[in-house]
Formats: sequence, C-alpha cells, structure tokens
Amino acid sequence: MIILFDLDGTLIDSTDAILETFHHSFKVHNYPTPKDEDITALIGYPLDVMYRELGVDEDVVWDYVHTYKEYYRVISTQKTTLIVNAKEAVTQANEFATLGIVTTKTGKYSQVLMEHFDLMKYFKVLIGREDVEKPKPDAEPIMKALEVLDATNREIWMIGDTKLDLMSAKNAGVNSIGVLSGYDNCDILKQHTDMIFSDALEAVKFLHNRKKTHISFT
Repeated sequence: MIILFDLDGTLIDSTDAILETFHHSFKVHNYPTPKDEDITALIGYPLDVMYRELGVDEDVVWDYVHTYKEYYRVISTQKTTLIVNAKEAVTQANEFATLGIVTTKTGKYSQVLMEHFDLMKYFKVLIGREDVEKPKPDAEPIMKALEVLDATNREIWMIGDTKLDLMSAKNAGVNSIGVLSGYDNCDILKQHTDMIFSDALEAVKFLHNRKKTHISFT
C-alpha cells in the first residue's frame, strides 16, 4: 500500500505562519491587508493563485510571492505545529505502507518543516510546488510522486483536508480520504469522496485494518 499525505491541515497547522507572512507581504508592498478568513479560505492553492484571488495585480504577483517566501522561510518552524495525532498517524502508517507527501507548499521549506518535527525520515518522496507545472487539483503532483515509488499492483491512497487533494486523487485515478482537521468542511469533502475521518490517524487506522482484512476496493 502507498499512502500520500497532504501537509497543511492534514499533518501540520501553519495557519499562524501563513497569516503572519501574508500580512507582512501586504505591508511591504503597501497593499491593504485582506481579512484573515479570506486568506484561510484559499489555503491549499498555490501562492500566486492566492494573491490573485486577494486582488493583487498580475504584473506584481510574483513580487509578493518572493516576499512571502523570504519571510516564511524565517518564521515557519517557530510558527508551525503538528496537528493532534499527526505524528502517530505517520509512524503507524510507516509500519504497513510506503509514504509520500504531496503538497502545494514549496518543497524545500516543507522538507525543513518535516525534518524539524523529525518526520521526514518516514517519507520516500516529497512533491512540492516547484516540482510540478500543474499543482493540485491536477493529477501531476500525485503522478510525480508515484514515478518515484514502485506503485505496480499496489493500492494507493491520498489523504487530505481540502477538495483540491481529493480532486487531484480522482484525476490521478487513486483512492482518497478526506480529513476534518483542516480547512474544508464535511459538506465540501463529501462532494469528492465517500471516505471522511476526523484526522489522519483515524484514516491510517482505517487503512491498516483494511490491509489486514484484505478487502478489495475499486
């Protein structure tokens, strides 16, 4: 079995870091700061998409993204926490599956965070924003991860907290589980998967039991 995890809202809570960094970037560029809820509603999308949706002009979007990355790099480890039960989810999943991370965050910063939490050692691959041309909900990030892993004749699952994770899984032709520890609510997740659990640990326990009982799934 292969299990691919999203990061924000699935394994980590970096809401404070994201909000602080967005506020910083808008201040640097003398742009009115959006409401926190308008920013958090977009978490999961690439940074350039988020800035466009928040009203930033196309010709300066990448200036904002650059400012964001420079500041986020400095504060991310101090302002990010593991979601409750996330460490247990990863360590338990590692006992019966091959693990990967598929995120829209910048990959190099994601790796730093996972190493900070002493979890990177459990993952065989990490696909970040810079590794693909088309991020989630496109299939490319998942397909890129599976190119690294031996996916032949193996059941593949994507665990994520937003519709983007679940749509990406569907587009890649793999199974998906939605978790309620992050940014999209149950009603939104239900539109894209029948499998919904409170957090990643519950999802992992379900998959472990599934593997033990050898239930087929299509």
